[in-house]
Amino acid sequence: MFDWLFGSGCPLDPAAKEWVENRLVWLRDEFGPDDLYSGAVVLPTPAFFPDPYDGSRRAARVLFARVCDYMGVDPELLRLEFFRPSPNALFLVNDTGEALPTGAAGWYAGDRIRINEDELADPMSLVGTLAHELAHQRLLGEDRIGYEVFDNELLTDLTVVFKGMGIFLANVPRHWDGNYTYWPGTELRKPEYMTGPMFGYALALLAWVRGEPSPAWARYVKSGVRGELRQGLRFLNKHGTDKLRPLRRRG
Repeated sequence: MFDWLFGSGCPLDPAAKEWVENRLVWLRDEFGPDDLYSGAVVLPTPAFFPDPYDGSRRAARVLFARVCDYMGVDPELLRLEFFRPSPNALFLVNDTGEALPTGAAGWYAGDRIRINEDELADPMSLVGTLAHELAHQRLLGEDRIGYEVFDNELLTDLTVVFKGMGIFLANVPRHWDGNYTYWPGTELRKPEYMTGPMFGYALALLAWVRGEPSPAWARYVKSGVRGELRQGLRFLNKHGTDKLRPLRRRG
């Protein structure tokens, strides 16, 4: 009756909702259920990030090793490099002077991860970028998917949520919905990266399957996405989903 006021409907269109649920099931089956049902939700707090941070490359490398641990990646498998804006606005320049296309906070290059030096000013934004690039390693580097899959970047974002680090991507102020195509077989627009509502619903699913009707960690999610997280929880508590089952509460 009061759906219009409290927003108890799903925050996603049917195609996006189905994708989030189906791909969470895929990640559970691919990596096992422990991350989904009992893995730590990593928070932007000293308990999870106790190392001093001064914006230097050295501090970023320490942060990289910690994010590797949370994402389940051996840091020895990858080399962390940095690039900086070039005088030519269309290109960036990496450590070796190589000109690279502009517009990226970071990217995965097989045996290395490249990070825009501008990211060093904001450690929590840097955490989100590192987690996303390390998710590429878990998917592409471990031959779980190929580069050609239609949802490569979307699935990379969702892997970050699955591994407990979704708050950092949800809170990064980027234009995640920049390049739209269409969900296969529909006329509904598909973003290249996960949008705020997609993060909200994915985080809601994470809380719901764990039997957390009001997760304490939700306060660390920025206000807009936090509203969609709560809306997603109201929807799931009312309707559930046949794709995933929640843990039974004790009591």
